[in-house]
Amino acid sequence: MTTSERFLVTGALGCIGAWTVKRLVDEGTPVWTYDLGSSNHRLKLVMDDESLAKVNLVSGDITDFDAFDRVVADNGITNIVHLAAFQVPFVRAEPVLGAKVNLVGMSVVLESAKRHKDQLQGLAYASSAAVYGPPGMGNQTVSLYGIHKQAKEGMARIYSQDYGLHAVGLRPHTVYGPGRDQGMTSTPTKAMLAAAIGRPYEITFGGTIVMEHADDMAQVFIDASRAKPEKAGAYDVGGNTVAVEDIVKAINAAAPEMTGKITFNPTPLTVSASQDDGPLKALLGKLTWRPLNEGVRQTVDDFKKAVAVGRIDVERAIA
Repeated sequence: MTTSERFLVTGALGCIGAWTVKRLVDEGTPVWTYDLGSSNHRLKLVMDDESLAKVNLVSGDITDFDAFDRVVADNGITNIVHLAAFQVPFVRAEPVLGAKVNLVGMSVVLESAKRHKDQLQGLAYASSAAVYGPPGMGNQTVSLYGIHKQAKEGMARIYSQDYGLHAVGLRPHTVYGPGRDQGMTSTPTKAMLAAAIGRPYEITFGGTIVMEHADDMAQVFIDASRAKPEKAGAYDVGGNTVAVEDIVKAINAAAPEMTGKITFNPTPLTVSASQDDGPLKALLGKLTWRPLNEGVRQTVDDFKKAVAVGRIDVERAIA
């Protein structure tokens, strides 16, 4: 952190967004949020009330250029972490609205960043491992969401080429931890919540995936927004490459009484788990991912504590 930094996090009411805001508040960095959502339940899950009171919450539509640009200009924003997006199930259900949020939203952020390039110190945005297809198919994504993420990477490349605005895109695979209650790959986290409350649960897929705790992922986004790249780039982020069976074993270790009650569907995801984090390490330096067993144990324990103090709506989070 520098005393002059002022962060803006879009999609801050989501999982990675909430953890990003928490990390920034914990380090004493002023942070503004920009999100159209009406519930801050994920922020409340990962932050206490004293910390949450330090956040500048702004309600806004990511497709509204004038509204977004005013927030950047009026608050002297120096760093943007752009996380606002529709995920796979929501794009599938509402493809037109999904395109507006994902593609127009990216245009809004890039154009505002270009307008305030002299003020802005860095921009990081969420791409996704969904830019890749199944193993052996390279970048032949099989979802509209993946196409949107490919387009976002292309848009960032052109803004770098034409305007010297060098954004950093990150491609998470399977983010987990408190607050991860939506999206195609959210069911490992829901299984951890189920274990915390003693409820049987089936993870909806199998195969090999790359697990990234949301707190660790948040730090990578913050670091990426502070990087000074010479051109735009989109990067695999790495993490813990594991079989879903290993996640179940880690949950059993964290909650032995649930052994045999947490299961998984063996059908693999249609996204490759092959990740090359070398280029990102070259840009940012060391990447820190907590080991799977440690992250799962922490998540189960965090859920138990949240349930005990009424900090989580279990039925909403596990639906």
